[in-house]
Amino acid sequence: MRSRRLSKALIPGFLFLLLAVAAYGSAPAMSQTQAPRLEPNGRDRALERAAGLPQLRSLLVSMDGKVVEERYFYGTRPEQAANVKSVSKSLLSTLVGIALDRGFLRSVEQPIGKYFTEHANAAVDPAWQTITIEDLLTMRSGLETTSNRNYGQWVQSRNWVRHVLSQPMIETPGGRMIYSTGNSHLLSAILTKATGMSTFEFARRHLAEPMGIPIRPWRRDPQGIYFGGNEMYLTPRAMLEFGHLYLNGGLARRRQIVSETWVRRSLEPRTRSRWSGSEYGYGWWTRFLAGRQAHYAWGYGGQFVFIVPDLKLVVVTTSSPTPGPERREHRNSLYDLMEQELIPAADHERAAEKNRTGLS
Repeated sequence: MRSRRLSKALIPGFLFLLLAVAAYGSAPAMSQTQAPRLEPNGRDRALERAAGLPQLRSLLVSMDGKVVEERYFYGTRPEQAANVKSVSKSLLSTLVGIALDRGFLRSVEQPIGKYFTEHANAAVDPAWQTITIEDLLTMRSGLETTSNRNYGQWVQSRNWVRHVLSQPMIETPGGRMIYSTGNSHLLSAILTKATGMSTFEFARRHLAEPMGIPIRPWRRDPQGIYFGGNEMYLTPRAMLEFGHLYLNGGLARRRQIVSETWVRRSLEPRTRSRWSGSEYGYGWWTRFLAGRQAHYAWGYGGQFVFIVPDLKLVVVTTSSPTPGPERREHRNSLYDLMEQELIPAADHERAAEKNRTGLS
């Protein structure tokens, strides 16, 4: 009985000792494992610069998969979905990878002819039947573009797929890059036929729900095929999770959403834009910013998902979908924000982290 009373008497002392250790003894360990952050001065400069961009609507930054900055501008709310424009092409590429992983598609080397036999007579040049899925992913179909000056005529046509295939072949399939949203729309049509479900339903079932992100139906062509390569809507946080998916080799929520092989192949540069000089893979752009290789999904007006693998950095921006004549200036301002502020701030913090932990 005496020993039991003694034990009870000692409990408050042990509790006090545990609290003291938690308060003092563990401090050095905490300094070594503190949450990631941006270097404070660089962070402040970046936020001041971002606040001065009238087209910018959101800026999200994560390091090591943890959000370190999340800012919204001009009344934008976190739950508000943005029209991500051509970021949709990177999402569509992911859907193609999932379809390959699950056996709906055989190979990226597969010619597309069998999917569009009903349009064979519409084609100007029978060489279109040798176009492969990879040619569509890398914008090397050889068909005249349906983007830029030809975009309006295309989306006002009665049959978008037929209109794309009726364009003249101005390059050998697999040759130089000719950026065209029509290529991505053909991929959406192929997914619809190969999977037996709409591109939206396939995206919802195999990408959005497993990742825990919201996705809603978007625009469709006159035949009901969901727009491939444009007009998808995502929240900035969902865009950030999409960036994490590629940073983590296709993993999300401890599930392999798309194969690591597909992620690696998608980010591998396969051609180059003669206009921007940036390289292009399977729906993803690549360029060097502040000496670091950055991969990015890029949408009209300033919709971006940047991935900088060396720094485990993901940056998302959404912008006004109708930027007007200032769109190029705004786009270049976002590149500058990455190159002059955000990447250096993350780089500086990584160096400081190594000094704190003694890592070489």
